[in-house]
Parts: sequence; structure tokens; C-alpha cells
Amino acid sequence: MKLIKCENAHLENVLALYHRTIGYLENHINYPKWSSLHPSDQSVVGSVKAGELYVCMEGDTVLGAVVLSEDPEGYYESGDWSRELKTGEYLVIHALAVDPSFARKGIGAFMVAQSIEIARKGGYQALRLDVVPKNIPAERLYEKLGFSFAGTKDLRRNIDEVPVFDLFELNL
Repeated sequence: MKLIKCENAHLENVLALYHRTIGYLENHINYPKWSSLHPSDQSVVGSVKAGELYVCMEGDTVLGAVVLSEDPEGYYESGDWSRELKTGEYLVIHALAVDPSFARKGIGAFMVAQSIEIARKGGYQALRLDVVPKNIPAERLYEKLGFSFAGTKDLRRNIDEVPVFDLFELNL
């Protein structure tokens, strides 16, 4: 397995991965509350163009995807962070998805571990993220990998279904 920057050649497979993931979530417990609105095709394409989307590959197969961005996409200043850092001093994990047909094989943990290394090599001081409250699988994964809870906060994203988010951080 390897985690690499997504290229245009991967785009069709990555979009299909997110569509399969959303379809799966719609028929099971939708912990992250994803829909066709998020992550949208437009946001995925924008993340590729910005060089922020990474794909987990095994051979030619896309197993997962994750966005690593300096943009927290919300009011991260409200977090109960252990260190006061400015935007650009930390990297944010967004839209981490594992293809449902490859679930429970350690792919999510691998992608987060690789994200930590990307942040370290990039000179970031921390890796941060937000999850929908009660997204138990995500919270367990991040805590297992050393992330600390940094509060439940309104990130001012104006999403009626998700008025607040649980924040997590890993200082590097």
C-alpha cells in the first residue's frame, strides 16, 4: 500500500470511491453524515487541483482517499487546542474515506499514519481534524493513533444537520 498525491488519472476512480462510500453510508449507520453534498464531486475535483487530495493505492486499485489541507474550513480558533497555532502552522485532515469493500483492513489507520508523516515532513507543528459527534469509529481511530480531544465546537459552517463538531489534534 502507498499513499500518493492524487493525479487527474486517478480522479474517476476517486470520485467512484466517494460515491460508493456515500451509497454505503446511506444504507448503514452514516456516522459522518455524508451525502452527495459532502464530499461533493466539485470539492473532490477542487482538492485534486489544489494538490491536497491523496489516494491510498495497492497496485492500480484505489483503496481510500483523504484531503490534507491548511484550510480548516471553519472556525478552528474556537478549539480547546493544547497549543496556539496559526493557520498554515498545522495541517487538517478532511474527507477521509476507505472503500467499503476494503473496510476493517487497517487502511484508515495506514492513511492517518501516512498523513502524520506528510505533516512532519512538511514542517507542520500539528495535525488537526474535526468529526461529527458520535462518529465512534473515527474517534476511536484517531485516539488510537495518539490524537487528543480538543472540544466540541460550532465551527460556523452553517450545516443544520451538524451544528457542532468534535475536534482532535496531534502535536508533532
